[in-house]
Amino acid sequence: MNPATATHCYHPDARAPLDGVRVLDLSRLVAGNVVSHVLADFGADVIKVEAPGRGDDLRAWKVEGVPTYWKVYARNKRSITLDYRTPQGKELLLQLVQGAQVLIENFVPGKLEQMGLGPEVLLRAHPGLVIVRVSGWGQTGPYAHKPGFGTLVEAASGFAAMNGFPDRPPVLPPLALADMVCGVYGASAAMIALRNVEVNQGRGQVVDLSLFESIHAILGPEAANLQLNGVPTLRNGSRASNTAPRNIYACSDGKFVALSASMQSMAEKLFQLMGQPELLQDARFRTNSDRVRNNDAIDAIVAAFMARHPQAEILRLCDEAGVTVGPVNDAQDLEHDRFVHEREVLVNLPDEQMGVLPMHNIVPRLSGTPGQLRLPAPELGEHNAEVYAELGLAHGELARLQDSGVI
Repeated sequence: MNPATATHCYHPDARAPLDGVRVLDLSRLVAGNVVSHVLADFGADVIKVEAPGRGDDLRAWKVEGVPTYWKVYARNKRSITLDYRTPQGKELLLQLVQGAQVLIENFVPGKLEQMGLGPEVLLRAHPGLVIVRVSGWGQTGPYAHKPGFGTLVEAASGFAAMNGFPDRPPVLPPLALADMVCGVYGASAAMIALRNVEVNQGRGQVVDLSLFESIHAILGPEAANLQLNGVPTLRNGSRASNTAPRNIYACSDGKFVALSASMQSMAEKLFQLMGQPELLQDARFRTNSDRVRNNDAIDAIVAAFMARHPQAEILRLCDEAGVTVGPVNDAQDLEHDRFVHEREVLVNLPDEQMGVLPMHNIVPRLSGTPGQLRLPAPELGEHNAEVYAELGLAHGELARLQDSGVI
């Protein structure tokens, strides 16, 4: 068992702040699953509506034969199978919509309408429904018809052009960053729209949620900066364009530390620690602006200091001096991290395949109404009987629907 991972059990009857909110998740892969994952962690009854016999494509993302992505992002959810492209499947979906508050989908724009399940049909079935439509480029515009994979928008949004080193090609993130950012935006948007329904007695509405705009929004003042200086932010490795010194530095033992001296007082503490307070009298390093202009020079000085000490000593010295330096950790390092253990950043949950499955704890932390770990990721169609029973379908009817491929 990971020493930095708290052991927990699921609590299926625990109450949470989103009790009473039902979410129908028709999406596949990451972004839509992150939307419903956040809502599920805080008590929403998320029903994954999956294709019979195949299920969400996230189930196929396996490591050593284990669908770890599915197990993490499908926790606290229930699964039913339904082919809503069939007339009877469509009818069943519309019945489910009548008892839901949120519906999530990530088809290419226009596909849901082609199936006869566009927003006007869904809102006619339930006028208070919030429909979260996840796509790569949005529901309108010249790219709306294009498939929306995170890789494409991470490149097209400007993110990749900023990421990496100046003498090498742009770098994509090693994870589904655009999807995850989009998912968090989507969960917030769903709650904003639900608040409008509840407080203002409003009608439901469509949330037009694009991966492109989500990741573009986190780039900050790029457009304003371009207007000011006429130059897009260039790849600069781990340096920053507006503060120095800031970088990742190698230590004498082959490990690395990250430094951010983003305030003048922090640079002063760093130079004192390095035994070179006279750097502040050097015209090249006197102010932050001076240091940014002479980044190569100050970076070389700091790198030389770091390279003379092992990581543990650098961390101790900087902690004592109040200098903002931290270790560059990987997943193995975090297994033994005291902070991760005491804060319960990771939790161990029971799992049939792995025995215990470590995964991130619920984020964010609420003091009065915290989220709960209630259910493990479901097997495909695991909850067909109980969910369809709520619609009044008898066991024999369920068997007939299953035999005909509707569920």
